[in-house]
Amino acid sequence: MTPRRTRTDMVRQYVITGGRSAPSRNAPALDVVTLVVSTGDRPLNGLGPELASIVELCLGGHLSIAEVASRTQLPMTVTKVLVGDLIDSGHVIARRPPPKAALPDHELMEKVLHGLERL
Repeated sequence: MTPRRTRTDMVRQYVITGGRSAPSRNAPALDVVTLVVSTGDRPLNGLGPELASIVELCLGGHLSIAEVASRTQLPMTVTKVLVGDLIDSGHVIARRPPPKAALPDHELMEKVLHGLERL
């Protein structure tokens, strides 16, 4: 069961994102599987606590937007806005996950199987 959002939660989210509901136009398209990693070369001075926690989370390696949202306990839309801000500031970089390998052709697999059976 999803926890019920209170008016205080909604106001807090509005303040965290500066009233924005989408990342800046400079940020790449972010979806739940976009991978984020901290550059580690920017100071955290001046970042709000939510932004700093995202940077620190991503120091350990690539995390998906969904993982960042889960670990920070922020809604997905808020997380996307904040990650977009961190991309703009150079604190993190984002990339699409590697594509899934194409499945081999079924006919080819049949031929391999028949070849193995002959051995």
